[in-house]
Amino acid sequence: MVKIRAFFLVMLLGILPVGSAIATEQEPTSAGRVEVVLANEHRKNVNEIKQDFADAGLTNVHVQFMKAGRPPTNIGLGPKVTAERARAAIRMAEKYNGGITILLPERLFPDRYVTIASSSFDDTVEYPIGEEALKELENPSLTTEQFHTLYHRLTPADQLPVKKARVF
Repeated sequence: MVKIRAFFLVMLLGILPVGSAIATEQEPTSAGRVEVVLANEHRKNVNEIKQDFADAGLTNVHVQFMKAGRPPTNIGLGPKVTAERARAAIRMAEKYNGGITILLPERLFPDRYVTIASSSFDDTVEYPIGEEALKELENPSLTTEQFHTLYHRLTPADQLPVKKARVF
């Protein structure tokens, strides 16, 4: 009983017994999942596309294809995606999805998650982005912190996106 109390006291105080492994906070080694939806015309080149993503530093890629039509021109990035991976995702979205016109806020995604052309969101979380702002995000001199500061500014949590006019 005394040993159990001593053990809990040691744990409570954060003192490790002799021979214990020291616990350190480390970043997970996983680079994160990348989900991509592409037009059906790309289906025949899926292996080359996956290799292109891997060559760009985007591994763990899961590609799906639209049965008909074009996928949305959006991108969503988790809050801990590195600036380098984010820029690579932007390049891949431009290459295989015809560009980016919508940003999805990072608060919707796990830390290292990337999505390109997701149809899972509606216009209440779709923030339009112009060419000039997209070029700012692609700036190679931005650190990861600077990139996410800019991304936050472009997808503000306290401000709903501008809704598109509907035509009936």
